[in-house]
Amino acid sequence: MTTITIALSKGRIFDETLPLLAAAGIVPAENPETSRKLIIETNQPNVRVVIVRATDVPTYVQYGAADIGVAGKDVLIEHGGEGLYAPLDLKIAKCRMMVAVPEGFDYASAVRQGARLKVASKYIKTAREHFASKGVHVDLIKLYGSMELAPLAGLADAIVDLVSTGGTLKANKLVACEHIMDISSRLVVNQASLKVKRETLQPIIDAFAGAVEKSS
Repeated sequence: MTTITIALSKGRIFDETLPLLAAAGIVPAENPETSRKLIIETNQPNVRVVIVRATDVPTYVQYGAADIGVAGKDVLIEHGGEGLYAPLDLKIAKCRMMVAVPEGFDYASAVRQGARLKVASKYIKTAREHFASKGVHVDLIKLYGSMELAPLAGLADAIVDLVSTGGTLKANKLVACEHIMDISSRLVVNQASLKVKRETLQPIIDAFAGAVEKSS
């Protein structure tokens, strides 16, 4: 029996992927938020879920440790997408990639006057391409968490980060000043798996697509 491995991350993406899995007849045996297991069996004997960091999903799929996975567009851009087939925008985990600055910072004037900005982000590739396209000179600072702290501590003039409700920015006296792109999660498939396991994989992909179409 051909085994299918699905790479998912904990949190919002996992929760919003559950209805799509259900549409494909797949129900995880345990909730990763309460289970310590990193490999979770499902009601399908040939389908299992591996729980990895969101940023690692494309890597697991690229190298064949997982056949398919769900990853945000932000993660895929930073990864580069090598060895991956991304056939479907799942339209879940939606948010926006934004530039944010402290309240009172005149971002427009700084850009217009050609100031060299210090920008903190974990999305270095995205930030570099965005500012390069605008001809804005920036020094990029790679961070992995608590992005909002960087301007408050004087580390950076601005940040590039994901924004959902904007509540965290507001709580830390930051404002979103420039929209870079809309973000949602994609289904990613290992290209070799799609060839070798097509009979098993394609119905899962089709079920995902049907569920997305129904919900939109």
